[in-house]
Amino acid sequence: MSDYDNIFKHASNQANDLVHKTVDTANNVVKNVVGEGGLIGKVADTSSSILKNTSSFGNGMVGKTVDTTSKVVKGVSNKFKR
Repeated sequence: MSDYDNIFKHASNQANDLVHKTVDTANNVVKNVVGEGGLIGKVADTSSSILKNTSSFGNGMVGKTVDTTSKVVKGVSNKFKR
């Protein structure tokens, strides 16, 4: 795996972590203002889960795309080395 692969994966992981922390902070603010047990608190929890899952899915897709691209580039470069 090249340095470029690691850069993309690292940036994607950092962005995913930032999204998760931001969503958690926003969710906590909402719950502190309106309370945890109410409808708004439950909607905030659901929305937080959706955002975090979407971010994690995107992060996983970036990782798979980088891995696939890396394999293709290695395969093509190996053919030219022969």
